[in-house]
Amino acid sequence: QVQLVESGGGWVQPGGSLRLSCAVSGSTSGVDGMGWYRQAPGRQRELVARFFLGSSITDYADFVKGRFTISRDGAKKTIDLQMNNLKPEDTAVYYCNRYAQPFFPWGQGTQVTVSS
Repeated sequence: QVQLVESGGGWVQPGGSLRLSCAVSGSTSGVDGMGWYRQAPGRQRELVARFFLGSSITDYADFVKGRFTISRDGAKKTIDLQMNNLKPEDTAVYYCNRYAQPFFPWGQGTQVTVSS
């Protein structure tokens, strides 16, 4: 069974940067893409960024375009999310998973808090 472990969150002031990492263990055969999601208090989980295996195509939600970058390290089986110019509205718990259903079991996520 696939296990996803997110890390790298924390508190940062507006305009700051954080780099999140997602460690993937278990069999991922048949997976054709992965993504980062976030869920803010009282809101539904939303897709932030995704990539498609076998290509260089990446896709970003409008609210993070130009600020966030998704990348992967196949050897380490990690998926990273570089987040720059963070805004208070980016505050949420961030998760990684397949870019579309059916999802793997969700990890615990990593909290990102942006405030002054």
